[in-house]
Amino acid sequence: MTPKEGRIAGLLLAAGGGRRLGGRPKALLEHRGRTLVEHAVASLRTAGCERVHVVLGASAAAVRERADLSGCVLVDNPHWAGGMGSSLRAGLGSLAGTGAPAALVLLVDQPGIGPDAVARVLAAYENEASLVSAAYDGVRGHPVLFGAGHWAGVAAAATGDRGARDYLKAHENAITLVECGDVAQPYDIDTQADLARLE
Repeated sequence: MTPKEGRIAGLLLAAGGGRRLGGRPKALLEHRGRTLVEHAVASLRTAGCERVHVVLGASAAAVRERADLSGCVLVDNPHWAGGMGSSLRAGLGSLAGTGAPAALVLLVDQPGIGPDAVARVLAAYENEASLVSAAYDGVRGHPVLFGAGHWAGVAAAATGDRGARDYLKAHENAITLVECGDVAQPYDIDTQADLARLE
């Protein structure tokens, strides 16, 4: 692990309420013997993110109680029901003053994305102007790395469930795409049918 990767913060968005899963918080779904939030934190740490901030929202108290998030900075988003944008804003806000040159954003409901994909995106970081995204067969996906120079713009554009989508579209020419289709699967756990993907 290079020094630059050690300083990049992992930002895990884990606030969703699982509306289409009957209100089961995604963070507490089980996969390979541990919760999705623990699985994602492990991916970030294994890939080289020493600082990990986890944004909690739905059932935050239960997640704190049931998941082992020791060593993580836990960020409460009371506005989680307003969509992913509010969680992204809360997470980036929590990184202000930490000295992190970039944030690598991972979503809790994508357990098919592990440390190999995270490490590839981290390795493409160059400076605080970096904008890096995993790609799957050439199509942009997660995780996404935002150099600190982008944080204010991302936060300003993050509304509803669109997260950073509008900001990334507006800065498409600046994005470094890193192919990860050979080491990760970018499926979401959104519906009852998707639960079959969990092991």
